[in-house]
Amino acid sequence: MVLDTSASGEGEDSSEGAKAARTESPGLNDELKATIQKAYSDWLAARGFRPRRGQREMIAKIARALTADSGRLCIVEAGTGTGKTIAYCLPAIPVAQAAEKQVVIATATVALQEQVAFRDLPELAEETELSFKIALAKGRGRYICLNRLEGLISGKSREPELFDPPSPSALPVYNRLVEQFAGGKWDGDRDSWPDALEMHVWRPVTNDRAGCSAGRCSYYHQCPFFRARQQVSDADVIVANHDLVLADLSLGGGVVLPPPADTIYILDEAHHLPDKTRSHFTVNTRLQAADEWLTQLSKTMEDMSRRFRDPSELRTAQGRLAGESGDIRNQLADMERMLRDLPFSSRADRPETYRFPHGEVPEPLAELAKPLGVAFNGVNSVLDEVRESLQQVLDGDLDWPNRDQAEACLPAISQLNSRAEGAGALFTDFGDASRRSAARWASRVKSGSTVDVELTSAPLRPGDILGEALWESCHGAVATSATLCALGSFDRFRQLAGVAPAAEEVRIPSPFDFANIATFTVPDMKSDPTNAPQHTREIGDLLPELLEQERSALALFTSWRQFNSSVAALPPAVRSRCRLQDTASRQVLLDAHRRAIDDGERSYLFGLASFAEGLDLPGDYCRHVIIAKIPFAVPDNPVDEAMAEWMEDQGRNPFFEIAVPDASLRLIQACGRLIRNETDGGRITLLDNRIFTKGYGYDLLEALPPYRLVG
Repeated sequence: MVLDTSASGEGEDSSEGAKAARTESPGLNDELKATIQKAYSDWLAARGFRPRRGQREMIAKIARALTADSGRLCIVEAGTGTGKTIAYCLPAIPVAQAAEKQVVIATATVALQEQVAFRDLPELAEETELSFKIALAKGRGRYICLNRLEGLISGKSREPELFDPPSPSALPVYNRLVEQFAGGKWDGDRDSWPDALEMHVWRPVTNDRAGCSAGRCSYYHQCPFFRARQQVSDADVIVANHDLVLADLSLGGGVVLPPPADTIYILDEAHHLPDKTRSHFTVNTRLQAADEWLTQLSKTMEDMSRRFRDPSELRTAQGRLAGESGDIRNQLADMERMLRDLPFSSRADRPETYRFPHGEVPEPLAELAKPLGVAFNGVNSVLDEVRESLQQVLDGDLDWPNRDQAEACLPAISQLNSRAEGAGALFTDFGDASRRSAARWASRVKSGSTVDVELTSAPLRPGDILGEALWESCHGAVATSATLCALGSFDRFRQLAGVAPAAEEVRIPSPFDFANIATFTVPDMKSDPTNAPQHTREIGDLLPELLEQERSALALFTSWRQFNSSVAALPPAVRSRCRLQDTASRQVLLDAHRRAIDDGERSYLFGLASFAEGLDLPGDYCRHVIIAKIPFAVPDNPVDEAMAEWMEDQGRNPFFEIAVPDASLRLIQACGRLIRNETDGGRITLLDNRIFTKGYGYDLLEALPPYRLVG
């Protein structure tokens, strides 16, 4: 096997074939069955493992689903300990090779992405007779842009309008980056740099698709991103993340990654996919900022005209831009004045916000948005042509004076082009006042010393996007996670992700004997969690005793207010052993916690939702999970509010259809921090007696693994 630690990213737009008709599957013939079975036997023998019933079932289910005559979609919930990475790789790789397709494994995080690419897949190849090439696919933002780095170090940045001059503290870092890269000691990947790189230091020296001049860049042949990308097209298995898959799909497919029709997707941690999709396809624009970059656009065009001695192509573009953007500033000002009168609501944890009921934009505001959409789309069209002219100059097809400066101008125009496209999309969306398929809102946000107004539109049903762009276009796909079922059903995931009813589904239970290794306790609480002050005081009273029960613990909260109040109530001796979210980076806290436990000390981790998922604390690192209350999400953001409103309009109950299923998933994930392998054991304590007193409580309890219930 050849291991290609490379990256995929955006190339030239070439989505041809992305939505081609699905090709036929070779079927699960005897030869393919034998290949998969032999690989599994070899892998078990190399590890000294016995076959796991759940793992075998998952392998067989995926193999059958991916070789079906039609559909070729499979949803798998695989409980902790199933070994799902092997269970989806073993059938997917031989099936893809037989069908002459590529496998794209997409995870939700870079950490898991690298684990699959650098550990799991290489070990699979070493321990079996399967032969395949691996490529690690990352976006441009993970790689250094040598063009920008050189400009910042020299003090002659080619894009002064995009970034402030580097701070004195950043320059030594930039010099080290150059030295290590030039000496062959660093490959230009941010994730392989040994030290932390703060975003304000990293962002100016990376790039995106809009700002990259690709093969026209003087650093093209040295570029870490393009060096890495060269290996992707030859790979049998590409390990990406959800964001990269969505970026490819948003471009039509087949641009960042292989065309969907030629791809079998394995979507690990698939419970994140709907939210990732909604976030990726959300559009927003700030009114004052739009006015400011229009001014920057005018200055950039004037500067280019001087550089290139006023070529006819730029004169024409400037004339068209003046026509397209002529009244934009007045229209933006009119819109801002109209928005001032909206009844913005103020909350401590978010900007002042007004959500448009039912997603419907008032007609007067929509009438202002329509011409702005047309105007910004027109600006975008002109900038497309300016970019094309610059590329023709670089290629020698246009003869402009000072043509050597065209490369320096291309990134700035590309960035402005991207901003015009985003503004055009937002105002076009707001101009369609009747559309109710999105949550739309306005927010007051600080911008320097002034307050700007930001407009946002987010899709309510991300499954509609995934259905068309992914499920209906790919050769085959598997969506898997340890938590896909809500209240014992895939219905919630199917609804959110837009998975067709015909898709195969299977639940693989965890092989762990939960009843004998873990207890689940709900103390006899006197307070109801809906009375937050009283509940918080009772938690403060109970925590010291609960923490003393084990040497290690993970305490999980649903709000910062209750988190901070509970910590403040702890005795100093107990408080000194606690490691609190946001007092240091997550990794620093985990490292300190593990060192303390290894040294025989007591250590307790305290966190919110992000600590309830993804923490791997096996054995003595976590013997007690304390959950402050059932993790209901408070519908206090515009998307959740709009979704609840949309369901109520249909006569449905958002609490029982959204809040309870989602709380069930979060509760399962939180409890799942306790048992990570066969030798684990410990206790779970839920400080919320609603699980016994409310009608939905029984459903929540039944959906949990079969922990031993202690009164």
